[in-house]
Amino acid sequence: MDADAWDERYRAVERVWPAGPNMWVVREVAGLRPGRALDLAAGEGRNARWLAGRGWRVDAVDFSPVAVGRMAEGAAEADGTAEGAGESAGAVHAAVADVTRYAPEPGAYDLVLLSYLHLPWRDMAGVLERAARAARPGGTLLLVGHDVGNLEHGTGGPQDPDVLSGVERVRAVWEPSADVVVAEVARRPVGEAVALDTVVRAVRR
Repeated sequence: MDADAWDERYRAVERVWPAGPNMWVVREVAGLRPGRALDLAAGEGRNARWLAGRGWRVDAVDFSPVAVGRMAEGAAEADGTAEGAGESAGAVHAAVADVTRYAPEPGAYDLVLLSYLHLPWRDMAGVLERAARAARPGGTLLLVGHDVGNLEHGTGGPQDPDVLSGVERVRAVWEPSADVVVAEVARRPVGEAVALDTVVRAVRR
């Protein structure tokens, strides 16, 4: 699906994704000290806004101008709500970019997040490599995505195995430059069913 198709999908409804952050992002990031974060293929910005609310300074990119517009609007509303709250709030800088060609600043981020980005593996491997280079030494890399096992044992998500995540695929790209500390196929409740998600967290050497 290209950027125009995603624009149409976003325009068709008030919100494509839930307003709150992904449960695995919360689990893996909640204990980290806030710093500078990069959210690749951020969609409407649900994870970016949550990070900013915890004090992170977030660069959030997506190839859909409609999604990026919603991110910017949501970030502005959050800023207004946070005024006078007395809590340390970060910020979201939203920009239009195709992650298959986007080259983030090397060694610049304390956290690099990829949440449900699904591309043909030849493209995804390149995105993962650039994501690793964008993290500073000691910075965190986090991928959450629909796992390939979801095809037979879960519900929802893409049905093309070439665009689905897999723990070993991600490890193979990140382990040369990072230490993998979490690598699991996690079970996410979807109503009365269960979806299988790849969750990989690594620390850049």
